[in-house]
Amino acid sequence: MGFRKAKAEQAAIKAALYGPAGSGKTFTALLCAEGIARTIKKRIAFVDTERGTDFYSINVPDRKIHPEAFDFDALYSKSIMEVLQNVKALNTEDYGVIVIDSITHLWEAARLAYTGKETSAGTIPFHAWGKIKKPYKELINLLLSSPMHVFILGRQGNEFDEDEETGELKKVGTKMKAEGETPYEPHILIHMEAVKNIKTGIATITAFAEKDRTGTLAGRTIQNPSFDNLIKPILSILGNKQATIKSDGESAAQDAEIITEQDKAKESESAEILKKMCARMVVCETLDQLKKIGDEITPELKKKMITNHVSELREKYLESQKHLS
Repeated sequence: MGFRKAKAEQAAIKAALYGPAGSGKTFTALLCAEGIARTIKKRIAFVDTERGTDFYSINVPDRKIHPEAFDFDALYSKSIMEVLQNVKALNTEDYGVIVIDSITHLWEAARLAYTGKETSAGTIPFHAWGKIKKPYKELINLLLSSPMHVFILGRQGNEFDEDEETGELKKVGTKMKAEGETPYEPHILIHMEAVKNIKTGIATITAFAEKDRTGTLAGRTIQNPSFDNLIKPILSILGNKQATIKSDGESAAQDAEIITEQDKAKESESAEILKKMCARMVVCETLDQLKKIGDEITPELKKKMITNHVSELREKYLESQKHLS
């Protein structure tokens, strides 16, 4: 379609939360998901890879915040293929929010599914990664294109970089433990921490907005994050249509089709150039006439031809040259 006036086609929140154990990822995601579900009057689909929601599905009177049970439907699985299959089957008329907890386990499942040969160092060969990533990328693409609101939860890992002076690896920060591109995909990336007060010894669940494409949360630090202070401000700027993102496979197929058409067009043009040039060489009566044709075979002309036709043209020229000599 080419360039057109930009327009917002985001009807659902796509957020990722990561942090260490005890940082409040699951609880915060449930609070946010519950608030959205009540607003849009639809259910929550929760992918639980570690049975982390068991005590949130029952009443806990001593729980200071939200002692009553959360209402959601759960899929308990670490299988990337089972999760992909069930997410595809979700009826968006019934479900409005999906939570993945945790994406770390699903990425590990995709890697562990590899049964091919390893390198001499015991690692997965480079050429195998495309197949390994395929179901994982399909799941991420499905979540980002879905009209449902999505929360992707992941464990925290360390990020390392090479020291320019010593060449040794050093810790430079933290990141979500998942496939490397995962944190870049959602619109919002939240780093969760339980920040302890030195004086009181009490930890406060804190959300640090590391990325926010909406601009609503950008750079903010939110204590005791919930639906009201984390999600509600964003709902008002959402539209009615959710953009569909092409998968890597679909984009690759589109590019391959265009390249194939271009190759066919070039081959056709190349064949026509070869035919005309050879026909002119055949009727040459002198070497001077042939030389003039040779002068027309410039690098620019050769760029319009395929390699085989350039070789044929060169052979025809040498043949004609030998005949006239």
